Amino acid sequence: MASLICLGRPPTSGFSASDLLRSKSLRKASPRVAALGRYLSSSSYKPSSSPSSLKPLYLTTPQRSAFGSRDGPVTTTEPQGLSSRTRAYEADRSESIPVSDHESRAASAQKVKMGIYFATWWALNVVFNIYNKKVLNAFPYPWLTSTLSLAAGSLIMLLSWTARVVEAPKTDLNFWKALAPVAVAHTIGHVAATVSMSKVAVSFTHIIKSGEPAFSVLVSRFLLGEAFPVPVYLSLLPIIGGCALAAVTELNFNMTGFMGAMISNLAFVFRNIFSKRGMKGTSVSGMNYYACLSMLSLLILTPLAIAVEGPQMWAAGWNQAISQIGPQIAWWMAAQSVFYHLYNQVSYMSLDEISPLTFSIGNTMKRISVIVASIIIFRTPIQPVNALGAAIAIFGTFLYSQAKQ
Repeated sequence: MASLICLGRPPTSGFSASDLLRSKSLRKASPRVAALGRYLSSSSYKPSSSPSSLKPLYLTTPQRSAFGSRDGPVTTTEPQGLSSRTRAYEADRSESIPVSDHESRAASAQKVKMGIYFATWWALNVVFNIYNKKVLNAFPYPWLTSTLSLAAGSLIMLLSWTARVVEAPKTDLNFWKALAPVAVAHTIGHVAATVSMSKVAVSFTHIIKSGEPAFSVLVSRFLLGEAFPVPVYLSLLPIIGGCALAAVTELNFNMTGFMGAMISNLAFVFRNIFSKRGMKGTSVSGMNYYACLSMLSLLILTPLAIAVEGPQMWAAGWNQAISQIGPQIAWWMAAQSVFYHLYNQVSYMSLDEISPLTFSIGNTMKRISVIVASIIIFRTPIQPVNALGAAIAIFGTFLYSQAKQ
């Protein structure tokens, strides 16, 4: 016969744990029962306030027979009672909690939403790079091209705020002060990448830009004193080696294009570092944060573009592009400017919905799609060794995203 001590609602007779402890017959009968009583009466035991959440505790004795028991063979039988070894076990009342149809549909909808975000992000980035390269081939003025990209994004967001399609952010002077170094780094990185693509193939620029994690680790380690696990450092070896192999075997290598991609990597690392500091304590969403960043970068870049290139060079380049391409050069410029903002906006929207690890993997896959699409569309000649270097560098970037977590 098993004895039952239910730890739920106390019985009406007032029997408690202290009664169990004071029971001499029980203490003499079984030390384990006495120990159980001392535990129940101690201050460390705090019963749940919800009787329904508690489980009954069964006290059982081993089944003995003339043939033996679970504790070993016996030669004689004994009366079953509290004087024999007692075992305690908890009644198993666990039940599987079914997932409701509403939760299942919500999870499926979230996956579909993120799939659409990723597909849109990659598609917009591919389209931007194609139109950007077309514009730079016919109108080789990267400073003006970069300025137009920021101007289009700023105009789109101003119209969205005015029409209340997007809620305007609430900012103050401190916000813009914190955003200033981010805007400087973003401006340098954006112009440097555009300069690179004006001198070399799109695929080569993105192969070199896949080495951005190496710059991130080196800057964080030597300037910020941040230490990383050993796998993170090891993941830099294929990144650096792959980029070096791709650069050495590049058929149309150009030092300006190579240095532009390298400077872009370094600038975007500092942009990310400053962004983490600037976004602390602010309620501005990712989309609006990037919009404010574009506007401030536009204010910084416009006078620099005028000083470096200037209206006279732009007018001469425009006349030459019109004679070679025709009026469609204007549509190419508008397309590359709009798609630049849209792909960055969707990427920030994706970052709000997913983890940094998933975002890093998505960014790596985006770079692969850009490299492959640009090689096919522009018929970029590429050697097998060059392709191997690109694959090694991108694979190292993937390993970095895994090791960083």
